[in-house]
Amino acid sequence: MSYDRALTVFSPDGHLFQVEYAVEAVRKGTCAVGVRGKNLVVLAVEKKTTLKLQDPRTVRKIALLDDHVCMAFAGLNADARVLINKARIECQSHRLTVEDPVSIEYITRYIAGVQQKYTQSGGVRPFGISTLIIGFDSDKVPKLYQTDPSGIYSAWKANAIGRSSKTVREFLEKHYKEDMSDADSIKLSIKSLLEIVQTGAKNIEVSVMGPDSILRNLTAEEVEKIVTAIEAENAAETAAAGPSSSSA
Repeated sequence: MSYDRALTVFSPDGHLFQVEYAVEAVRKGTCAVGVRGKNLVVLAVEKKTTLKLQDPRTVRKIALLDDHVCMAFAGLNADARVLINKARIECQSHRLTVEDPVSIEYITRYIAGVQQKYTQSGGVRPFGISTLIIGFDSDKVPKLYQTDPSGIYSAWKANAIGRSSKTVREFLEKHYKEDMSDADSIKLSIKSLLEIVQTGAKNIEVSVMGPDSILRNLTAEEVEKIVTAIEAENAAETAAAGPSSSSA
């Protein structure tokens, strides 16, 4: 029997192959990074180069779900669009019913629940995306969550999804510090993406959210300025390490 044909059938060694294939689709998607600082939370994503005649504003990897909740994704764009619409409807439904905005964990749990449902039903396939969800609740503490195609969700201080996410996550583990300042959080997110993005600032998009729960997208000039500063630092470190290694 071919166990990868049916979504709802386990293989003898306990695998659901369609879910694993969905995780593989995420690994082929462009990278997204989330970093939680002391007073803000950052999403940085790798943008695909747009075609010459294409409007770049229509190609978005970061989407607002509600005034205070934002999501980035890696994987299939069409799947993400459907999941974003479901999440937005749930946010508005929650406001209408409870007269309060959703908590970040609530909407993360909802998105993970939708993803899980699509691993257990016949006639459907799993969502081929992982998500990073950021935002602020009424306690004004930054939140960062991740979900994957199997329906698992978890909270993070910093994380990466998409292609080469393992390399980026290792970089984040090495350089992340508790209670980082706003500037350091933004810098770390861009610096981690530069580990795999060779084309520099033009293929990086950054959004930040502070305690006022307003999402701000950094301009191309702001990103370019930070990238230039990072490259100058790296060049200085290389120059400083050069003489000592040659004398050794």
